[in-house]
Amino acid sequence: MSFQINDQARDYESLYASFRWQVPEEYNMAWECCGKWAQDRTRFALYYEDETGFTSAWTFWDLQREANRLSNVLSALGTIRGERVAIVLPQRPETGISHIACYQMGVIALPLSHLFGPDALHYRLEDADAVVAIVDRNSLANLSQLRERLPRLRHVICVDDVPASGVLQWRSLLEYASTKFTRVITKAEDPALIVYTSGTTGNPKGALIAHRTLLGNLSGFVCSHEFFPQPGDMFWSPADWAWTGGLFDALLPTWNFGQPILGYNGRFDAEKAYTLIEKYGVRNTFLFPTALKMMMKAVEKPGSRYDLKLRSIMSGGEAVGATVLQWAREELGVTINEIFGQTEINLVVGGCSAVYPPKPGSMGRPYPGHCVALKDDEGHDVAPGEVGEVCIQKICGDQPDPVFMLGYWNNPQATNEKYFGEGGHAWGRTGDLAKQDKDGYLWYQGRADDMFKSAGYRIGPSEIENCLVRHPAVANAAIIGVDDEMRGTVIKAFIVLQPGSTAGADLEAELRQHVRQTLAPYETPKLIEFMDALPMTTTGKVQRRMLRERESLKRSR
Repeated sequence: MSFQINDQARDYESLYASFRWQVPEEYNMAWECCGKWAQDRTRFALYYEDETGFTSAWTFWDLQREANRLSNVLSALGTIRGERVAIVLPQRPETGISHIACYQMGVIALPLSHLFGPDALHYRLEDADAVVAIVDRNSLANLSQLRERLPRLRHVICVDDVPASGVLQWRSLLEYASTKFTRVITKAEDPALIVYTSGTTGNPKGALIAHRTLLGNLSGFVCSHEFFPQPGDMFWSPADWAWTGGLFDALLPTWNFGQPILGYNGRFDAEKAYTLIEKYGVRNTFLFPTALKMMMKAVEKPGSRYDLKLRSIMSGGEAVGATVLQWAREELGVTINEIFGQTEINLVVGGCSAVYPPKPGSMGRPYPGHCVALKDDEGHDVAPGEVGEVCIQKICGDQPDPVFMLGYWNNPQATNEKYFGEGGHAWGRTGDLAKQDKDGYLWYQGRADDMFKSAGYRIGPSEIENCLVRHPAVANAAIIGVDDEMRGTVIKAFIVLQPGSTAGADLEAELRQHVRQTLAPYETPKLIEFMDALPMTTTGKVQRRMLRERESLKRSR
């Protein structure tokens, strides 16, 4: 047993004090999330549905056999331990199979959003030196434009039957491959995957995640779902499996406990969400505040229209708010547990209403196994009620905290800047500001830098600004997040035009389409304002803080 939490604790202090990490020297996520459960051929792992209505069901045994086939195929293609395999897929069985196949080979998985446009894809594939990419028909269209610019990308495998020159077909590759594969031995500290974060002042950074990082996420996962798993638990989240929220807050921890998860390949729709929850008997879910607000407004009395069996709801990304919290209690019979974390140091703070009551708007309290403090710029603790940066210590008590990333891929400077202090007792900086009240609850106060979250996605302004400036009509651009009732925060672009270009609705639509096609739909500015000049420092840096203050003042009038 590599993970255990005191589910009998009935007060926060007992829950926190009784916890101890149990990190073995050898540890592999493929075994923990599939292999050990596949010995029972009847244990279901995945129920799948797509927008066309197609459905399928998979046991852990089914997934393991297909993962073994894929591992053998990748080996035959010359893929060796430590190389990077990109997984550019939405929620579908092949996504989970690809992750298990990579982990059991010692190959580093590179999950990338299927929503990425060519530029976003190219940067990450090139930076990580990916040698294989596994794609569907949609991501293949974008990747096809890049093959000549990616000399290290040896093979592209398409999971859909789309004949294309230089593209290997998943079905024909796996059809005759052996269903037997001997898992490599990995240490808990060995790298398992790279998840790219959004850059604030530069390019996105690849967080190199170890196998043991999954263990580090489990105390928060278990607590946020009221001591998951319980008999009959069934998980679903619309969170993309290419991101930390989808992987470490949904898919992997659910499989770690041998429980089934629903994968739905389609756009989020509030009424469809209710239908899926009812149809599959979903009891546990991770929903962003935006999704919860959409569900609240779409159906007035969901309990009278749908047969819902929800037991736990976890939410994060933005504050849920008192209105949604009350609605969930009254209409769904569930208390929402809010959580806080980031790709590099995930699921470290949050709620567990079975043990301590939530406070609307609060991030919650530190989860067991994580030492969290609010620090000033010099690394000193701030007084209760004062604003400080949320920091997490690498050692909690006398034990290393396994939740930490190994470092940023090929970026030792950024890795060093992520921490202050020496050795194992160093503190990881989140860049998020908070206050702590007398009861130990944390209250989010914003970012120390220019990053923000919109509809659950972490947004860094730099990549969007660089994209906009490449448009021939744009001389300069700045991106900020602004408050929005539905989404919490939306993207606003301030644009300085090139001489001869004319502002107007047509250009706004053209700029949005330019970003959507080049990056991703969720990075597309919702609001655009044209300006004669952007506020700049004497060294030529855009003062986004002044733009935020200007926007706040305008909205307060």
